[in-house]
Amino acid sequence: MSDSKDRLKHLKELLLIEREEDFYQYKEQFLRATIEQRKKNGATWYPIQILSNEIGYADYVHLEIERTNNMDAPHQFSTGKNISLFSNKNPDEVREITGTIKQSGKNKLKVIMHTDELPDWAYDGKLGVNIQFDDNSYTEMQKALDEVINARSNRIAELREIIEGNEIPTFEKIDDSVLIPQLNLSQNRAVRHILSANDIAVVHGPPGTGKTTTIVQAIRLVLQSEKQILVCAPTNTAVDLITEKLIEQGIHVLRVGHPARVSEELLKTTIDGQVQNHENYKDIKALRRNAEEYFRMAGKYKRAFGKEDAKQRTLYYTEAKNCIKESRLLEDYIVNSLFENSQVICCTSVASTHRALSKKTFNTLFFDEASQALEAISWLPLLKCKRAIFSGDHFQLPPVVKSIQAKKEGLDKTMLDRLTKYENVSTLLTRQYRMHQRIMEFSNSYFYNNELEADATVKDSLLSSNEDIDILYKPIELIDTAGCGFEELQNPETLSLSNTGEADLLFKHLELLLQQYSYSEPSPLISVGIISPYKEQIELLKEKLVDFDYSNFPVSELAVKTIDGFQGEERDVIYISLVRSNPTSEIGFLSDIRRMNVALTRAKKKLVVIMDTATIGNHPFYKAFIEYCESYNFYKSAWDYSYEV
Repeated sequence: MSDSKDRLKHLKELLLIEREEDFYQYKEQFLRATIEQRKKNGATWYPIQILSNEIGYADYVHLEIERTNNMDAPHQFSTGKNISLFSNKNPDEVREITGTIKQSGKNKLKVIMHTDELPDWAYDGKLGVNIQFDDNSYTEMQKALDEVINARSNRIAELREIIEGNEIPTFEKIDDSVLIPQLNLSQNRAVRHILSANDIAVVHGPPGTGKTTTIVQAIRLVLQSEKQILVCAPTNTAVDLITEKLIEQGIHVLRVGHPARVSEELLKTTIDGQVQNHENYKDIKALRRNAEEYFRMAGKYKRAFGKEDAKQRTLYYTEAKNCIKESRLLEDYIVNSLFENSQVICCTSVASTHRALSKKTFNTLFFDEASQALEAISWLPLLKCKRAIFSGDHFQLPPVVKSIQAKKEGLDKTMLDRLTKYENVSTLLTRQYRMHQRIMEFSNSYFYNNELEADATVKDSLLSSNEDIDILYKPIELIDTAGCGFEELQNPETLSLSNTGEADLLFKHLELLLQQYSYSEPSPLISVGIISPYKEQIELLKEKLVDFDYSNFPVSELAVKTIDGFQGEERDVIYISLVRSNPTSEIGFLSDIRRMNVALTRAKKKLVVIMDTATIGNHPFYKAFIEYCESYNFYKSAWDYSYEV
């Protein structure tokens, strides 16, 4: 037992190292830079103007903000990030309040501030917004690990020893009568495995195997014997996906999380959304409207004023706050009933520390996409539960760890990594419904011991069955740029990489593919995804996409994203630009083969990979992929498209 506690104590130390590295990077980019440097880095907008200001969800102030210069400069503001609104009128005085980005555009932000009224200085001009360092997750993880380490003679202690491998998890006898008609054999086996677990179970879901579908059906069955279940995932995107699937099954879901981090389509399932649909909401709304009016009247007194004016202003503020207090009491009553009566509570791991969940306990936790969650963050919801079902794929995206030292010492090793090594804990989903069998085959061999099989509905799915149209008939093309002079370029500010030659080749190949596809019969609408591991290349590809007119082609969607951005998604056609091309065979984080596994398994009918084999081909993973492509005649040189390049 002391060994497990020692390891967890070391995990705490690694978290501190990671937090220090994270904060160091933040300081380097934001705090130590001048305001002009921060603007150039896309970490600050200044000056800005407030286009609208209103009280919205949970009495928070909602702002629409627009930057008034550097209009074409790229920026790092994105949905869900925390920001601070600051005043630069008096640089010697700290004037800032925090908020969360609800919606991000090229030059506008919609922000939910963490306050019910703006301070006076917000009306005086010279305003800006900064991206803010968020320390909350580190604090919560440290607290959780302390609780796990100090646990004695309770359920947390038992789960700790099972996860450490010191105790064997137990299972009831499998009930073979459980059979869900819409699930295949391996999915039904996984559901029965879940139902039999007393402590811990893992559903290993490789790409396209219907992991979320399986988990949702298991949740539906568990709800027949349990009143309420906690469902978590490390990202809001993953939580939103499983929430949508649960709602489709008619399950009453409460989506817990900041409104700025929940998709627009699911706002009605959030605490605030369900409060708004409650029969008593009209009373809350009336009280808020009164509060707004009092705040508005108080806001007239912005400048220097006399004693009587100050008294009147105070009166207005007092009345406004009384209205808000009364509305909150009514809202708390509704919220308590929501937490009591919802069948499933869905949230991210960090959001499971929400104050309304602080005293709640659950029998079962379903933790999806567990391969992306740090071990410490997995404990946040697990502390509230008696048993846990983890699902994910430890051969796909790992957690993000910024500290090289912390990563070397194992901070990126997840609870899922640990559990999949234990006998009889994990069950594998083996039938995939996404991709052509040849697109599946390389990953199947390299990662999954050839245990996957392509369903009949997708195994032979191509853009065209006409063997004479090579570009449409072959499910994979590896286009080798070796010897073409397509050198990588590094941005000296971001240190990220791009490759103009690869970008040009990609769009010319895509144009050729779409032309051929348009001529073929039939040619239903297809979706296209363009992937690169490097953000600088993503920006370059997005710029080129602006000038790429595909309106006359049968394309339903054309998206450019990083590998992480495509996690969980699929497209008919996927292009991957690997960028690296240098004389020293440096490939950097391309050596993270789990990320590449994600990229290679997004395509349904056609996968095009553009790489410099002279640079990348020395790595065992890419060497094996090149050999795989050569064995099926999927290999092409960029010189084959020389008349197009």
